[in-house]
Amino acid sequence: MNPAIDPRALFNLSYGVYIVSSAWEGKKNGQIINALMQLTSSPICVATCLHKENYTTELVEKSGRFTVSVLEEKVPLKFIGTFGFRCGREIDKFANCQFEIEEGGLPLVTEYALSGIELKVLSVVDVFTHKLFIAQVEKAQVLKEGTPLTYANYHSIKKGKSPANAPSSVFNQIK
Repeated sequence: MNPAIDPRALFNLSYGVYIVSSAWEGKKNGQIINALMQLTSSPICVATCLHKENYTTELVEKSGRFTVSVLEEKVPLKFIGTFGFRCGREIDKFANCQFEIEEGGLPLVTEYALSGIELKVLSVVDVFTHKLFIAQVEKAQVLKEGTPLTYANYHSIKKGKSPANAPSSVFNQIK
């Protein structure tokens, strides 16, 4: 790592914890992310960044669509682990959670989720090890009231770590 970069400075950026899900030809997958931000308000567009090797990335690229579930602070670490540390090529991440199938066959995780968003990909930008997806919101709904889980609380309260392919995996080095 570049000695001029102290990853603790980046840790102070405000992040949430979300599940991005997609489906293609009957196969579905989802993964934990923290790299999500709103870009515009009219139309409402967001950006998310996914590792090139992740199964969810493949499905988002093929389908051109994805959902986002905004996770609540009460979500158990074990639940996050299913979507964050397990490969969807090997297990069905949706087997033991509550979810809905939205229009176009997209899965939306509803368990431990405060809101759900459906998006259509507008463009994809190659960013070294990741792909940046810029997408337009097609539907957004509040599922329940509560406090969203921030990435800082994921680390400080839940003592969570980042998967090796996460953009924020550098934070695992911070004690």
